[in-house]
Amino acid sequence: MADKNQTQTPLTDEEVHKMIDKHLEKADFGKMHLTRGKIVTGKVVKKREHEILVSIGDKYEGIVGGTELKSDDVDTDALKIGDEVMVYVLNPHDDKGQMILSIKRTGTARKWLMLREAKANNSIIEVEVMEANNGGVIVDTGGLRGFVPTSQLDSSRIFRQGEQTRKEDVMQTIQSKLTALIGEKVKVRIIEIDREKNRVILSEKLVTQEEDIAKRTETLKKAKVGTVLKGAVTSITPFGLFVNAEGLEGLVHISEISWDKVSSPADFYSVGDEVKVQIIGLEDDGKRVAYSIKRLQKDPWADVIAQYKVGQIVKGTVQKIVDYGAFVRIEEGLNGLVHISEISDELVLDPREVLKVGQELELQILSISPTERHLGLSLKRAKSSKEEAVV
Repeated sequence: MADKNQTQTPLTDEEVHKMIDKHLEKADFGKMHLTRGKIVTGKVVKKREHEILVSIGDKYEGIVGGTELKSDDVDTDALKIGDEVMVYVLNPHDDKGQMILSIKRTGTARKWLMLREAKANNSIIEVEVMEANNGGVIVDTGGLRGFVPTSQLDSSRIFRQGEQTRKEDVMQTIQSKLTALIGEKVKVRIIEIDREKNRVILSEKLVTQEEDIAKRTETLKKAKVGTVLKGAVTSITPFGLFVNAEGLEGLVHISEISWDKVSSPADFYSVGDEVKVQIIGLEDDGKRVAYSIKRLQKDPWADVIAQYKVGQIVKGTVQKIVDYGAFVRIEEGLNGLVHISEISDELVLDPREVLKVGQELELQILSISPTERHLGLSLKRAKSSKEEAVV
């Protein structure tokens, strides 16, 4: 017969995780059948040199001793009588009738349990920044990797209040400030935890903006698509503005900032600017909120249709030149395209050889498209009309 104390093959991480899941179901330990490999929580009832006695439920006591006391996650020397500790059952009943337990072999299972309990209790945990990328920072949660998205970092870390950010270096600014966080300790709360996908998503904002939590709860009670809120710009990215409106953080996409063409959000707003926003998307109990600023502003196209007509001569300024023509601004919020074929009666192969950005032109309106919000313009026809008028 094999020796009951003979070393057995350790369980895989997956098997250990399954044991943790069963433990989290809060089974009645007084009635459970303890077998090798189970992971349970007990209380320290006695400490001796090189071993501790742990009580599990009302009926079981086991011994943790020797190398099984060593753990990178638990300071076993600091354990006191009455402290709770997670243990792994090595042998439910040895030759002396004792239950042999291990703290060492709970491994990563303990880390996942601690994170799940922290999320359930909405606890604050301290993590260390290990890496940075354009999306945020990767942190060490105490043996497991977690991720804090840029949008969930305190905005003052990325953009100081009132800071002006040029469009050409906004990405470089974000990356350099995220990289500067490597090695720093950050206090966070857990937003999402998924052991199967090995994913832990964290938020610093839920800690630093503690007062926003109560506001957010109240705002969510009244929030729906169409609701108008007052807020402030908390950060600026190339794809839009993050706005905290009455405790509810959301994104104003670049396409929802203005009726005018927006190339860089930083050209329109700065961090700290007060804005009114309208909710246009609300998902996952407020975890994803889409705002619009422009929908609270008058749509200039209503005036365009009333004030302009096909054949009319208008003045405009060249904003951008492309291979197929030039984009021209007629007035705030009103732009049009002069197609390459409408620049001159002569053959034009490259619009850049004829036109320059900033150049003022007289143009004739060829078409008005309210659905596409677009004017078709002609430079050559405006010139012809002018020449005919002179004659």
